[in-house]
Amino acid sequence: MVVPRLICVAKSRPRQPGGPYTVAVAASAPRIAVVQFPGTNCERETVRSLEAATGCPVDVVWHADAFPPDGYAAAVLPGGFAHGDHLRAGAIARFSPVMRGIQEFARDGGLVLGICNGFQVLLEAGLLPGAMLRNASLQFRSQWVWCRVERTDTPFTSACTVGQVLRLPIAHGEGNYVSLDRPEGVALRYCDADGNVTPSANPNGSQDGIAGLANASGNIFGLMPHPERADDPLLGSCDGRFVFESLAAALRVPALR
Repeated sequence: MVVPRLICVAKSRPRQPGGPYTVAVAASAPRIAVVQFPGTNCERETVRSLEAATGCPVDVVWHADAFPPDGYAAAVLPGGFAHGDHLRAGAIARFSPVMRGIQEFARDGGLVLGICNGFQVLLEAGLLPGAMLRNASLQFRSQWVWCRVERTDTPFTSACTVGQVLRLPIAHGEGNYVSLDRPEGVALRYCDADGNVTPSANPNGSQDGIAGLANASGNIFGLMPHPERADDPLLGSCDGRFVFESLAAALRVPALR
């Protein structure tokens, strides 16, 4: 399992207009970065879910700023429509200055989570295998779906059990995952309420019903459903908490490097 580094922040820095949100924290407290691109629209919900599950300070980092690989224990690319999804979802965002640091951070074993549009950016950046196409229906799909957990040996699914069925919402137009090879890191698949992976349970035509995917090392994870929109009974489901509680458990592991 990838073990995140722990960070010591001496004092808080005032927030500049358009800049990241930072607060003072105790020494050795891990920090989490949530990256904001032009068109991102889920950063605040994601911050809320992360803070509630992990108890860690969370910064919103603007896409045009440098990402310090040694400054964070985890990075999250949230949902939205970065740069209006022009050209292709995530195609422009992958060239943002912040991504250079994210890529270095990921290559060094840092924990990186991509949600919906964030998943698309990770694919475009080559941090996860495969690509996204338009939904098979050629329609934007906004609905609740069921997802079956295929792996629990990742820092993002460790709180789940294999075969567990999660109820999560989706909202995307380009979620049709494809790959020339059969990915080995599939962690979530679209299914019905009983856990059966069927064509009718697949909302976007994704290859093999893939809803969530990890890289070979397990430190990078992308999923199309929105866990931050399913972490409170008022939202209709609390199943998204499993993703954030898994990350919280990974952050509690003592740093070994």
